[in-house]
Amino acid sequence: MKRVILVRYGEIALKGLNRPLFESKLINNIRKSLYGFGKIDVIKSQSRIYIEPDGEDYDFEAAMERLTKVFGIVSVSPVWKIEPEFETIKEYVLKMVKELLDRKELKTFKVEAKRGNKRFPMESPEICRELGAHLLTSIPSLRVDVNNPSFTTFVEVREWAYIYSEIITASGGMPTGTNGKAMLLISGGIDSPVAGWMIAKRGVELEAVHFYSYPYTSERAKEKVIELTKIVASFCGQIQLNIVPFTDIQLEINEKCPEDLMTIIMRRVMMTISERIAEKRGAQALITGESIGQVASQTMQSLAATNAVVKIPVFRPLIGMDKNEIVEIARKINTFETSILPYEDCCTVFVAKHPKTKPQLKSVEAAESHAVLEGLIEKALENTEVLLIRGQEPIGE
Repeated sequence: MKRVILVRYGEIALKGLNRPLFESKLINNIRKSLYGFGKIDVIKSQSRIYIEPDGEDYDFEAAMERLTKVFGIVSVSPVWKIEPEFETIKEYVLKMVKELLDRKELKTFKVEAKRGNKRFPMESPEICRELGAHLLTSIPSLRVDVNNPSFTTFVEVREWAYIYSEIITASGGMPTGTNGKAMLLISGGIDSPVAGWMIAKRGVELEAVHFYSYPYTSERAKEKVIELTKIVASFCGQIQLNIVPFTDIQLEINEKCPEDLMTIIMRRVMMTISERIAEKRGAQALITGESIGQVASQTMQSLAATNAVVKIPVFRPLIGMDKNEIVEIARKINTFETSILPYEDCCTVFVAKHPKTKPQLKSVEAAESHAVLEGLIEKALENTEVLLIRGQEPIGE
């Protein structure tokens, strides 16, 4: 008998001839995620991945918690790997169920079996029937309920037999690094970390850019963004965060441009700078947390005026979502509590009292031309601070 971790993946199984590439990337990401926990063997077999620790003191709970954040994994289970002999299966199923009942008061159960090894002499229904009878005889307090059981005993007979009673839901999606790279415009708010997480879930490698307006925004506001980036990075490994000094640009826009177009012009400059960093870093798209109609700078006309300043695609995964839906995801990925900390970002510093909600591109470009921005943009790029944010600190060997 050996304890292992069973990893399931979903969408990857549909990838046809490219499937080995996605599986290989997922296995590589699993190894990175579990670095420092101890030596492991990672074995792929029949659309399953098995993680076999080399040692009895392996921290299964912490390892499974990390694995639930690895994109591409649908679920994980702590599993007993045993010889594919029915008497052995009976012995360890009973032992597993007794251990489970020692931790929880459970009354009903069912057995589910899969026979991947066609040489095994019993078919799945027979395995279920015989194991169910064995448990009822051995533990009289239990009864069978196939519709709403307190717990389920799972048995998979492959090259080995695997038994387990717990399935832990993971993040799903596609393995990080299988679908290119994109640059996330991250603020200190609720929306942008959620947008980054959603795109990263599709296998996109993230980098990020934040616009920092010291002294109008505090050091705590900067630390807040670093923490948000770290939380998002806990799902995708690491993120390079580019912190762009934006004060001089905002002051120039505030002085030279009409107040009602100030926010749109500021957003256009942010997009310009983000595109230049993206081109330098090999990112193929930008990501923003905009949701249509949420604020004045996110009307259809405003978004069109913002888009016009860049050539690369802009991904807006939240575009059709309302605030409650966004907050629900933020809570799920644990960014919400950090996002609502009361530290301002640069978008809240120079805010027009009555921003134009339906700006025309020509009028925006004309107003923008009054500001001398190119030199300030180059200076901001030269003075950008670059931080490598790791989502998980490696555990010491």
